[in-house]
Amino acid sequence: MNLQLILSSVLALVSGAALLLFLDASTLFLAALLLAILTTKLTKNEDVVQQISGLWFALSVAPASKISLEKVTEFSNGFAVMCVLSFVLFLYFYTKKPSVIARLYNNQTSKFSKVLSAIVAGFAAGIMSAILWQAYLKLAAL
Repeated sequence: MNLQLILSSVLALVSGAALLLFLDASTLFLAALLLAILTTKLTKNEDVVQQISGLWFALSVAPASKISLEKVTEFSNGFAVMCVLSFVLFLYFYTKKPSVIARLYNNQTSKFSKVLSAIVAGFAAGIMSAILWQAYLKLAAL
């Protein structure tokens, strides 16, 4: 993994978590959608904007519940855990590009295909982190 990918993903994680804390998941989702649309118009740094929008999609899916700033560090609500899981899973899906993500990324017919691959990687990461958190809660309840 290159340093630019990690730095832009950390920036996306911090800014996305801040949007979730101070606004809500629907605002983060719409901001990610706007970034994805703007990416199709960019000629420079489009990879960075794709990564940010993809991770914002992941965050808008997984820790989609609004919590207060004081409760961010509490393990029981899962906000921080799902944010970190979304971050790690997004980096995995974005760099390895399994299955549909690779097909979308390699599709050369439109410029939107690379953006769409980042969006799908983000949704996959968000859904997987939510599933892992719910599985942990079920196992902890036993």
